[in-house]
Amino acid sequence: MRHIWLTGASSGIGAALAELLLQRGHRLALSARTSEPLNALAERYPEQVLVAAGDLSDAAQVRAIGERIAQAWGALDTVILNAGTCEYVDVQRFEAAMIERVVRANLFSASYCIEAALPLLRLGHAPHLVGVGSSVTYLPLPRAEAYGASKAGMRYLLEALRIDLAAEGIAVTVVSPGFVDTPLTQKNDFAMPMRWPVDKAVRHIADRLDKQPYEIAFPGPFIAILLLLAHLPKRLQVAIGKRMARTSKDSV
Repeated sequence: MRHIWLTGASSGIGAALAELLLQRGHRLALSARTSEPLNALAERYPEQVLVAAGDLSDAAQVRAIGERIAQAWGALDTVILNAGTCEYVDVQRFEAAMIERVVRANLFSASYCIEAALPLLRLGHAPHLVGVGSSVTYLPLPRAEAYGASKAGMRYLLEALRIDLAAEGIAVTVVSPGFVDTPLTQKNDFAMPMRWPVDKAVRHIADRLDKQPYEIAFPGPFIAILLLLAHLPKRLQVAIGKRMARTSKDSV
């Protein structure tokens, strides 16, 4: 049984992962802006759930969440930074404000949570910091400028922290999903090859957490294709991206 702080736990991967980890007997501090789904889990697992709702893009609220966890448990064994959002860029109406919104939701919020979590992880058992990134960081994709930049920043943040935290025995894992069927991806207006159901995705993640790997990336064939394309000359990458962009536009 581990004490786990899971963010973005109200829907999608976060909600399904919370359910699975609770079924496996762990204790979870659950964070999201929307408290109703968290309270519902607390009613079903009253001895295992600590509701810690709040806006994770607000540093003061995150500090308060950290203090709440510290008072209740005193330490954390695992932190899973799953909260985030996605918006797609329309290059004809490029908005810097969109980049700021997405980076704040995906990268800044993770940073605030790390600041609150590290003192508690240092007191935990086999401490483990996990961040849910994205396979989009392997290859630039059309319209993904804001989302990709935020997730690339998160990848670098976590991989650098892995080095700096190694001496303290804090493991760091980056989760790099392909397309997963969630309320967020259901808004997409383009084809999503090799999309996994959310239950399959969270089982894949949860089954590997105990080994504390550097990365959990899936589905394997999709990741392999992205990595292969990422090694092509830039001119070919642009040509392929242009074809994908036309497909995206035509599918709207």
